[in-house]
This record gives sequence, C-alpha cells and structure tokens, in this order.
Amino acid sequence: MLEFFHVAIYQPVYNVLVFFYNTVPGHDFGVAIILTTLFIKTLFIPLSKKQIESQKKMQELQPKIKELQKKFKDNKEQQTKAMMELYRDNKANPFSGCLPLIIQLIVLIAIYRVIINISQAGFAIRAEDLYAFVNNPGTVNHLFLSFLDLTKPNYVLGFLSALAQYFQTKMMLQTSTPASTESASSEPDFASIMNKQMLYIGPGITFFIGVTFPAALALYWLFSTLFMIFQQSVIFKAKQE
Repeated sequence: MLEFFHVAIYQPVYNVLVFFYNTVPGHDFGVAIILTTLFIKTLFIPLSKKQIESQKKMQELQPKIKELQKKFKDNKEQQTKAMMELYRDNKANPFSGCLPLIIQLIVLIAIYRVIINISQAGFAIRAEDLYAFVNNPGTVNHLFLSFLDLTKPNYVLGFLSALAQYFQTKMMLQTSTPASTESASSEPDFASIMNKQMLYIGPGITFFIGVTFPAALALYWLFSTLFMIFQQSVIFKAKQE
C-alpha cells in the first residue's frame, strides 16, 4: 500500500513541483509551490465541485432534518424512513461528498510529505524520485521572492492561512434558509454547535501548523484555501442564478 502511494501519488506530485521549479524564471521554490497547488486544485475541480454542492445541499436541508428529528424523536425507525424520503425527494446523498474528500485528503498528505521531505533534506532533490524527463536542479533555493525563508515557520503566512480557512468555512456554513423556518426547540442543536466549533477549530489547527512546520506548507495551504474560496463563490453564484 505504501509503495502504491509512493509511486502513484507521491512521485507525480514531487515531479510536478520540481518541474515548475525548473521552469519558473529565477527558480523560486515558493512560486513553484503556488503553481503546483493551482495545477492540482484545477485537476480536482470536478471532485471538489461535487463535494461543495453536496455539503451545501445538506446545509440547506438542515432545518427540515431538524423538524423530522423533533417530529419523530420517539420513533427512530419512522425518523430514519422520513429522512431517507427527504434525501430522495431532494436528490441529496449525505455520503456523496465523502469519496471526493477522501481522494483530496490523500493528495494533501502527498503534498505535505513532499514539502516536508524536501525541507528536511536541506532542500536537496532526490534523484531517485525524479522521472527521466525532469531535470534535477540539485539543491533548490528556499527563499520565496528572495526574502521569505520557506524552511522556517512563518507567523504571517500562518495567520493568513488561518484567516483564509475561517472565511472558507464560514462561506460553506452560510445558508439562505430564513430564520423563521427554523423550528423552535429547547433541545440543543448539535449540528449548529458542531458547525460553530469547526468555524474556529479548523483555522486554529491551520495556524498551529503554520507556525510549527516550514513556511512552505503554510504557503501551499494559503493558496489552496484561496482557490477553494474562489471555486465556492463561482458555484454558489451559479446556483442563485
């Protein structure tokens, strides 16, 4: 399994990054990371689009789901049946976004390993991981725009990554459902509580990673999140038209 991951996912990401580094004028590793991020996110547009649409639809159905849970709170079997009918009538599948998310997480792990391995190797490129048609630059320049050291944690990049993560999560959690349609209940809304927690936990974890690991990883995370914000904006705008 590890060998398959290395050959099928890790090495392609590794070679794309080195290819962009060789191609970019001035051989800027930071720019190569940004281009690699945009390239991979572009490839995964169909998958991430499906994931975003699935998450958005589930958000829109939350008020109706809460009503069913309240209506059939003493009859779990009837509650499950009613919810399945709700999903079917609205052509929603609570699990449809799982596979795209899993695939993207696997690629994220590969990118993480590539950046960390290159950083820990003193930014020396491993010839054995390169394809024959990709030139080995030897040791890459670890300065982004000639001044930002990508080998060290950076608080500014960490903060910007966390801020972008906050707005991306907030955008996803926003719903057009009017407040009046929400069922009044004294019972705790666990879905709402979880959403509020994720709104702050996600950015908190992102900031921690940004100030703990090499700045190269925070740079990737920042532009990956910015891409997702742009993609979500386009999808949500198309849904409203």
